[in-house]
Amino acid sequence: MRMVDLIEKKRDGADLTKEEIEFIIQGYTNDEIPDYQMSAFAMAVFFQDMTPQERASLTMAMVESGDQIDLSKIEGIKVDKHSTGGVGDKTTIALAPLVAAVGVPVAKMSGRGLGHTGGTIDKLEAIPGFHVEIDTSEFSELVNKNKLAVIGQTANLTPADKKLYGLRDVTATVNSIPLIASSIMSKKIASGADAIVLDVKTGSGAFMKELEKSKELAEAMVEIGNNLGRQTMAIISDMNQPLGFSVGNALEVKEAIEMLKGNGPDDLLELCLTLGSYMVFLAKQATSIEEARTKLQEVIANGAAIEKLKTFIAAQGGDPTVVDDTNKLPSASYEIPIKATESGYISKIVADKIGLAAMTLGAGRATKESVIDLAVGIILHKKIGDQVKEGEAIATLHSNSENVDTVIELVQGSFTIVQEPINPPTLIYNSIS
Repeated sequence: MRMVDLIEKKRDGADLTKEEIEFIIQGYTNDEIPDYQMSAFAMAVFFQDMTPQERASLTMAMVESGDQIDLSKIEGIKVDKHSTGGVGDKTTIALAPLVAAVGVPVAKMSGRGLGHTGGTIDKLEAIPGFHVEIDTSEFSELVNKNKLAVIGQTANLTPADKKLYGLRDVTATVNSIPLIASSIMSKKIASGADAIVLDVKTGSGAFMKELEKSKELAEAMVEIGNNLGRQTMAIISDMNQPLGFSVGNALEVKEAIEMLKGNGPDDLLELCLTLGSYMVFLAKQATSIEEARTKLQEVIANGAAIEKLKTFIAAQGGDPTVVDDTNKLPSASYEIPIKATESGYISKIVADKIGLAAMTLGAGRATKESVIDLAVGIILHKKIGDQVKEGEAIATLHSNSENVDTVIELVQGSFTIVQEPINPPTLIYNSIS
């Protein structure tokens, strides 16, 4: 086989075989195929797309390029959840113990944040003493014992994807559905889950800004998962405003804790109940989505979910007393209110601007080398559809610096106020199975 012939074949719209795709991915991973040829291939895929079988073959070739996590020692059906990322997305912190409290094993591999979206591990490390540096044997033992553990991503998971993603970033081929879908699904499949639930975000704070593109991506990922023998379901959820009210590591942990106590924001609760219902159903711990939802509501009401969170924190070296006393979480030196400049109704909150504002405070990473301030962030007091009066606080900055004029401008600029009442946005647009 020659790479030039395969580039030409895909350029002309023909289908590649499983063996041809494996040749491409193995050759590129092993430095036998140069960047310039892989760039040409990525551009051919960008314009010609891929069939469902090609997408599945590409995903599996990337899975097989590196380590695969063996979860066979964990009892039961392991269901993973993946979010395509958004602002204030602390779902895993609340969802994992919620689902584990119903009896579903949650063996979660999570990453750190880069840019305006925060990473689950960064948020969990706001809990004093909490760590994810555990080997796979202890990881399996903790899941069998407590139904829940979180570990960091291994360095050699899907190296082909890491290499190809870096190339796509500089060749204008990032926004290709088959390349995005295979990138995400290769990591989920390599992580060892039996079933996968996907939360595909859409809107201003999401990777995919348009609903139709988000739907196309969700359908592609569900199709790949099912073609590769993993039961896969997806929802498309709104990211035209931050999820919940808190943006920033310790602030988001506190909000997740409050949700499990039954006091959390309605949108965070609804998203967790929806995703959790699919996870419980796919794990065969309920015979219907409705029964699964009822079970999740029960473990919030009877306190089992919040107790599961305490057990999880303690098992990974953290201080479980933060659940009862969230003042033990890191806190910022200054709380600076941001006030509305006019009266009316909130019609728009540009989520990625809020994320950028939080990152500017120190809650996120501009580069991989950036050091995160776990205490800082933003708490919103208004969401889309809410009425506001001139001079009323629309948000509060939690900052370790008083010099925050740029951040105030960013936050105020992300809010649009109109005179006519506005309906809140739909939270969940579609479910795909």
